[in-house]
Amino acid sequence: MRCLKLGGGAVALLVCGVLSSSIASAGGIEFGPPQEPARARSAPKKPPAATLPPAAAPAREDALPETVNRAPTATSPLPKSSDPPLGAPPPVPAAKSTTSGMPPPPAPANCRNTGRYEAWLAGFRKEAEAEGISRRAISSALDGMTLDQSVIARDRKQGFFAQSFLDFSAKLATGNRIQSGRAQIAKNRATFERVDKEFGVPASVITGFWALESDFGAGMGKLPILRSLATLAYDCRRGPTMFRDELKAALRIIDRGDMTAQTMIGSWAGEIGQTQFLPTRYLEHAIDYDGDGRSNLFANAADIIGTTANYMVHLGWRRGEPWLEEVRVPDKLAWEEADLTIKHPRSKWAAWGVERADGRALSADELPASLLLPMGRYGPAFLAYANFDVYLQWNQSLNYATTAAYLATRIDGAPAMSRGRADIAVLSDTDARDLQRILAKRGFDVGEIDGKIGLKTRQAVKTMQRKLGLPADSYPTPELLTALRGGG
Repeated sequence: MRCLKLGGGAVALLVCGVLSSSIASAGGIEFGPPQEPARARSAPKKPPAATLPPAAAPAREDALPETVNRAPTATSPLPKSSDPPLGAPPPVPAAKSTTSGMPPPPAPANCRNTGRYEAWLAGFRKEAEAEGISRRAISSALDGMTLDQSVIARDRKQGFFAQSFLDFSAKLATGNRIQSGRAQIAKNRATFERVDKEFGVPASVITGFWALESDFGAGMGKLPILRSLATLAYDCRRGPTMFRDELKAALRIIDRGDMTAQTMIGSWAGEIGQTQFLPTRYLEHAIDYDGDGRSNLFANAADIIGTTANYMVHLGWRRGEPWLEEVRVPDKLAWEEADLTIKHPRSKWAAWGVERADGRALSADELPASLLLPMGRYGPAFLAYANFDVYLQWNQSLNYATTAAYLATRIDGAPAMSRGRADIAVLSDTDARDLQRILAKRGFDVGEIDGKIGLKTRQAVKTMQRKLGLPADSYPTPELLTALRGGG
């Protein structure tokens, strides 16, 4: 997603997915990072028009490695009718594409709103109408709209993502979700087989996101999406850079007739459906995959599966390639090579003593991969392939991305990962924030001081580890924090 929510659940979090009121889902607004220009590969082949319905249908912390290859924007593969039916509202002007790259970083959580919400809303209504959105849609969505302070509070208190990878994954990549994912694959086998043929996205990958974002529909949220979007669009933290466009996209969805203001019910983060699409993602990537004349991401499994695959191809999914593989690492390694910005052929990792999780030799081929050590050299170890970059575009949280990718391998039949040494030290939230403050004072860009150890913080940690002569595995330890506090 994403946006992802990030996923969904009982702890309210905001991804290309969102948590509900508990940890039932993993969503939250930990969206993917801005994209650096990369040499684009050819766009994946779209499904042949003959296999798709003939009616017009709806169109949906840290910088990623420069090695990421993204496919050109993949629009809906559905054919569009050239003439609107009699009595239909006039066409809604297309919004500028907002899903070719991830949104900019949010403002600090302690930013303050200025100006009355009512005055802001009045100005927004005029702006939306000037951009071609009908008065009918604007009125149906925004008449009587009030601010929801609880949404602002939730966005600024997303502590769930600050947990260690082991704690985070243990709560989300559960046995129940593994079994439910396999059950969904069996239940929707024909649709998944079609998706695999037309998009090349494995069923386990789609069900992994589906499970984390909403537990297959159980945790989509029950709040008015438009009120959430209007609140976030006004708020200083994300509104000016992101949610203004999301609110306009929601109005266009209403204008187009896909939904009404009353049927837009979902998460506090304003996301739509069972895999938690923001309105801009819905507009550009939602498809009617079963040919019933509409794209329904709330209750239609075929549309949910097809749309999720369509969006992942847009993000650059590579057909037939792996995404994440658990491995064993030797006691001694050039730990500075364990970095998502560094990719080596799998044969090189094998030559350095990296093995499969069961002790067998890695394939000695040229497939590029990064060594990912989410808990440092003593914790779980993975080879992250090019498709793992798609996970980081879905949701910028490294914990979420790794957990979602790991869950997909478990749904595919992989055994539970090794948890590494039992005594791996984990910084408290207070210490993690202190570490970020110290690094920021030393000139490092660690993003927001929020206690979440993302890719920027890990890069800074690695630099300081090398400077201090510590194993440069990018994992923040109490030893490193003590050295930094002492002026090291």
